[in-house]
This record gives sequence, C-alpha cells and structure tokens, in this order.
Amino acid sequence: MLMELLKAFFVGGIICAVGQLFIDYTKLTPARILTAYVIAGVILSAIGIYQPLVEFAGAGATVPLTGFGHLLAQGVRDAISEKGALGILSGGMSSASGGITAALLAGLLASLCFQKRMKT
Repeated sequence: MLMELLKAFFVGGIICAVGQLFIDYTKLTPARILTAYVIAGVILSAIGIYQPLVEFAGAGATVPLTGFGHLLAQGVRDAISEKGALGILSGGMSSASGGITAALLAGLLASLCFQKRMKT
C-alpha cells in the first residue's frame, strides 16, 4: 500500500509541478492551463498513453484534470461501442456525471455556508 501511495503522490506531483511551471514561466492564464490539461487527458487517452499511467499511479493520474479528460474520452469510447454514433454525444457526460454532480453540489453547499462580504 505504501508503494501505491508513493506512486500516486509522485505522478500527481509531477502533473501539478508542470502546471505550476506553466503558470510561472509562460503568459498563459490558469484557466487556459486547466483547459489544456483536460484536452491533454483526452488526447493521451485517445492514443492509448494515459490508461497505463492510470494503472501505474491510480489516483495520482485520475484526480488531476488530465484524469477528467481521460474519463471523458473513455466514456465516449465505451458509449460508441454500445450505442454507435450517438455515443459521441452522450458518452462523456454519462461517464463523468457523478464527478460533475459532486462538484456542483459542493459549490452550492459552499455558497450557502459562507456569506458574501462587502469590501469597504
């Protein structure tokens, strides 16, 4: 179990460190970097590189935004094999619906728990 934790920490740390380097040394905004991470996850999953990384690192590869892109691509791939071309439109959202719902509910809960403060 300790080795699994170390692998996840190492891979997740490298992914985050690369993002930090982009923030520090380029003029890219954080939003563009995060979007690029999702797209990179889709592309790496489509060409078959990301799945071995997920099997090696577990949560270290699935928790960062590249893992979200991988999840979308995997959902589309599975839905196409089941539903045909209609799976292109529905596969990604159905595979990621649990994570999207959790993020929306956490945002709603946070907005209800905290008061907006006026700056003076």
